[in-house]
Amino acid sequence: MKSPLTPEAAELIARRFLALSDPTRLRIVDLLRDSGGASVRELTAALGSSQQNISKHLATLHAEGFVSRRKQGTSSIYAIADPSVFDLCEQVCGGIEAQLEELGAMLKA
Repeated sequence: MKSPLTPEAAELIARRFLALSDPTRLRIVDLLRDSGGASVRELTAALGSSQQNISKHLATLHAEGFVSRRKQGTSSIYAIADPSVFDLCEQVCGGIEAQLEELGAMLKA
């Protein structure tokens, strides 16, 4: 039998879920998966958001270990540091797809 989560473990897990709870951060993760790495400027252009906003979201993702940062000249390049984020997203997205299909079937009926 699996032992219950300690309060400390539950707090760490909740912080990681919280880091992924923002639509902009999810879009950043998706873009970094497809690109393999990008600068703040590239992400700003792709998402149509301000540099300050993208930097704030990247800082959150970096603090929780989802993305890494390396210097390249005067820019910082961000990349996925923890590929398990994709497994988590696929689990959630798979459940959402099933719900949407069910809703679509109900609407057609």
